Amino acid sequence: MSEMRLVIVGAGGRMGRNLIRAVHETAGCVVAGAVEQAGSELIGRDAGDLAGLGPIGVAVSDEPLALFAKADGVLDFTAPNASLGFAEIAAQARIVHVIGTTGFSPAEEEKIAAAARHAAIIKSGNMSLGVNLLAALVRQAAKALDTGYDIEIVEMHHRHKVDAPSGTALLLGEAAARGRDIDLASHAVRARDGHTGARNSGDIGFATLRGGSVVGDHTVIFAGPDERVELSHRAGDRAIFANGAVKAALWGRGKKPGLYSMSDVLGLAG
Repeated sequence: MSEMRLVIVGAGGRMGRNLIRAVHETAGCVVAGAVEQAGSELIGRDAGDLAGLGPIGVAVSDEPLALFAKADGVLDFTAPNASLGFAEIAAQARIVHVIGTTGFSPAEEEKIAAAARHAAIIKSGNMSLGVNLLAALVRQAAKALDTGYDIEIVEMHHRHKVDAPSGTALLLGEAAARGRDIDLASHAVRARDGHTGARNSGDIGFATLRGGSVVGDHTVIFAGPDERVELSHRAGDRAIFANGAVKAALWGRGKKPGLYSMSDVLGLAG
């Protein structure tokens, strides 16, 4: 099979540059395009230069439609509004769309699901292989430990992150909720302030920390009578997300249209 031709959108951002490097360094795929928004000063620059690789012969463009038409997949860590536009184009082109963007509203999630009727979309709140393994362990722990064990999720990211809780924290919360066979939306507690009263049994709490240059720290706490179980993951480099996204794209090549997750990619779904 020929090399998988991948387009990186948001190519000039921190994740975009990591994605360019990851694709360039992974056997079986090649950087086929790089996209930035219209008016960006990066238009025309060589994508390899942006990523510190030296020239690779791929110029940054603001025309995704033309690039998607000649590609096999797209890697997307941008913003919800941008990702919705890319999902529509990728669906028209029938190419794999890997989405690492977080912060979608319920209505936006429905639009992503609609696009997945026409193309394979692999979407996750975190593309790290380790985080997705953690989610599987959280689900197992939540199933094994009864409601006498309170679940709290603590996460910390850099000062520039715009959504809270993070997509990863929500991914872990969903895993815990599935383990308990409950609906996360009706049991999530995202903030506590003032005289809140006692904690409700069955709640899944979220604590959000922001500061510095932290790539991503997540801990799921199961606090029971006289003991506490903590499952944690700490990201040291954004390369782990980029490498996971490339793995997802390669996995998705040839798959039927549908909405997939990293659990599917890693064989952890179930």
